[in-house]
Amino acid sequence: MDSRPEIARAVAEAAARQSYGKLVAWLAARTRDVAAAEDALADAFAAALERWPRSGVPEKPEAWLLAVARRRRVDAVRRRLTSEAGRDHLKLIAEETEARMTDEDLPDERLRLMFACAHPAIEPGVRAPLILQTILGFDAATIASAFLLSPATMGQRLVRAKSRIRETGIPFRVPERAELGERLDAVLEAIYAAFAEGWSDPTGTETRHRNLATEGIWLGRLVASLLPDEPEALGLLSLMLFAEARRAARRDTAGDYVPLAEQDHALWDHALVDEAEACLRGAATKGVIGRYQLEAAVQSVYAARRLTGRTDWIAIRELYDALFSIAGSPVVAINRAVAIAETEGAVAGLAALYVLGDDKRLNGYQPYWAARAGLLARLGQGPQAVEAYDRAIGLERDPAVRRFLQAKRTALIQ
Repeated sequence: MDSRPEIARAVAEAAARQSYGKLVAWLAARTRDVAAAEDALADAFAAALERWPRSGVPEKPEAWLLAVARRRRVDAVRRRLTSEAGRDHLKLIAEETEARMTDEDLPDERLRLMFACAHPAIEPGVRAPLILQTILGFDAATIASAFLLSPATMGQRLVRAKSRIRETGIPFRVPERAELGERLDAVLEAIYAAFAEGWSDPTGTETRHRNLATEGIWLGRLVASLLPDEPEALGLLSLMLFAEARRAARRDTAGDYVPLAEQDHALWDHALVDEAEACLRGAATKGVIGRYQLEAAVQSVYAARRLTGRTDWIAIRELYDALFSIAGSPVVAINRAVAIAETEGAVAGLAALYVLGDDKRLNGYQPYWAARAGLLARLGQGPQAVEAYDRAIGLERDPAVRRFLQAKRTALIQ
């Protein structure tokens, strides 16, 4: 055992990163009380940070955390249950708690928990956020930012959803084929949201992101391996692999942001690109085309630049037209407008952006203002472009991207 405080904290953080969802899923699958499982695990992590610096890091940190969390659950039941039935239930939990635990004894229940969170009894708009919180430990504020809602509103929705799982006894199981479609969409959306949050940290150094891009890809591989006949599972995995393949090219040696069109494709991870292409081809054999396959196809066109030396904007425009017809989200619409600008000119692209002007969610969405600023600048409308760049700069969290936008703005006023 290593009792140095910095080692103890590092091990606790690693356990949180690697095992949070696995432990929550295991605890919640036995009680269907997700909130109680999260509370018990939070207590276990707090105990680890308090005890491990004094007593040393245990040989099996995950098993230690689980044992403490289970004892916390027993204590909670003891306080809450006083009837004969309650005492019987408590006895069963206590006996289970006393059983010897090893890491190998802990089955992975995460996929079951993801589908419980995507059950039809859960409000559609909260299914993906709920999966992000229970599997990856996102806080409500981070999730709210990803889904363009206030933290208070998102927090309330998450609490209600967890209560719904407990009160209605939603089963923790992978659904049968007939009921799979709708719930798989929610699972895939949550995985992609997790990846995207990690993708916003290009160097993987922000603690709060906890290497979520890697975790998102891991979850994508898990779902694709367990549901090999689902084309959208393969499509999502392909999309994430294409994006991850470009990680090393997203910043130059000085740490400055490099847009996709200017990236050195020699820096791309070609093995990941090849794997992404293979996943996309595999999805295409299933006979059903969906959102993630189309988005992955867009990335495949971008990736083809490593072979052709150019970007086929007509193909990208056609793919975004198809995407917009099945998933008319603001994000898709913005990218479609950029593609229109490349194929038909900046006036047409800007017109496509203006159509979105009534969507209030765009007021706080940086890519909208950056795209608008770029098109206005191309049309020589300097003051309006500067104003749009100001909005984009104020909304951007990434310092490197902010510097990139500031340089664009400065070039307009010199």
